[in-house]
Amino acid sequence: MPMIKRENDKTCLFVLDTNVLMHDPTAIFRFQEHDIFLPMIVLEELDHGKKGLSEVARNVRQVSRFLDQLMSGADKDEIDAGLLIGPVSAGGGIAHPSTGRLFFQTELLDLKLPASLPGSGADNNILGTAQALSQLRTDRQVIIVSKDINLRIKAAVLGIPAEDYSNDQVLDDVNLLYTGMEALPEDFWEHHEKSLDAWKEEGRTLYRVAGPDIADWYPAECLYLGEDDAFEAIVREKRTETEAVIELVDDYRIPRHGVWGITARNREQNFALNMLMDPDLDFVTLLGAAGTGKTLLALAAGLAQVLDRNLYREIIMTRVTVPVGEDIGFLPGTEEEKMTPWMGALMDNLEVLTKPEGGEWGRAATNDLIRNRIRISSLNFMRGRTFLNKYIILDEAQNLTAKQMKTLITRSGPGTKFVCLGNISQIDTPYLTETTSGLTYVVDRFKQWQYSGHITLLRGERSRLADFASQEL
Repeated sequence: MPMIKRENDKTCLFVLDTNVLMHDPTAIFRFQEHDIFLPMIVLEELDHGKKGLSEVARNVRQVSRFLDQLMSGADKDEIDAGLLIGPVSAGGGIAHPSTGRLFFQTELLDLKLPASLPGSGADNNILGTAQALSQLRTDRQVIIVSKDINLRIKAAVLGIPAEDYSNDQVLDDVNLLYTGMEALPEDFWEHHEKSLDAWKEEGRTLYRVAGPDIADWYPAECLYLGEDDAFEAIVREKRTETEAVIELVDDYRIPRHGVWGITARNREQNFALNMLMDPDLDFVTLLGAAGTGKTLLALAAGLAQVLDRNLYREIIMTRVTVPVGEDIGFLPGTEEEKMTPWMGALMDNLEVLTKPEGGEWGRAATNDLIRNRIRISSLNFMRGRTFLNKYIILDEAQNLTAKQMKTLITRSGPGTKFVCLGNISQIDTPYLTETTSGLTYVVDRFKQWQYSGHITLLRGERSRLADFASQEL
């Protein structure tokens, strides 16, 4: 979509759409030296959206508190002249506090929209406001900032500069996202044989490796050499920029090493099971398309550690309830009963994992045992809770914002392992993209932490039909 380019040598006046503030309540503090203009229609829409318990309503109320803080003690003349935004308390994470000014619409503007845009809709009002401001404020380039694609299209048609709000964008390109895995060059051992130390510790095989290429490794990153799975290891410790300790991973492809009857079918699944079964890793993220085994691996590892090893008290499974099609309305029952229709993936994978000997009676007994140790929870009731010694599986994590991810992960207490699963190419939440998803955010932010692991699953193992559909449709 052609957009008018920003004049980089000119201070801008950004006209904010309501959805920007609803998406990120700290947005007014993130435009550095540029000025911000809030049309009256935006304040009206914020007022309509402040009621309720949803994340959007909470964001709107936070915006109102920030605006009240900025206006505290200001008289009419100061408001007309623009309020200095400054380093007002807007929470952490703002590297460059704004030095611009905040302007409110304090008078009627002469809106001269073309006849093709009749009516007084909010979008048309914002377009007309920006057009009028560009004629009044010739010392500034007036730009609309909106997460509404249709509004940006209409702005482009009218010749009004418009941009998406990209401050929450984690990466410029999703292809740059950390995969958690790196192939070693064929001559790796030849270049590092002089600096190599090897030893065994509690049945584990460890290597100390030094060299300039170690600088690009991350803690808990998976390494492999050759296509025949001859060497697979994980980075256990980065002592310096050029020195690291790596450990050979367990081979879960062998049936006798299976996890709750499940064996890895490819290299990425083997790395995933090593991370899921490692009690030293508190946070694990698995990305992958449908059928790569994310839920099955996470659930099998959870059952093995809850029922066999007694490392955790129970499994808590949750997911965001965003429907793919039309909403089916209210669901009856308790919290767990309401969440059951959303947990089809859990039920499908339990069928695979509960195939004991002993016929129907044995299967029923196993199901009762497992269901007593698996709890289904709703995200709506997570705030304020603390989970102790739990194995938490967050499914469909790509539909959460960065703020929601922070709210959930900070619920983890001592002895808890947090596993996030998702496919960033299947986002159902409005205004979230592959580069702004909360799952992308945590993968990028946690990659330097030694107690977290990440792997991107590449190969589908569901069926030849599902693999063909994923590739061709």
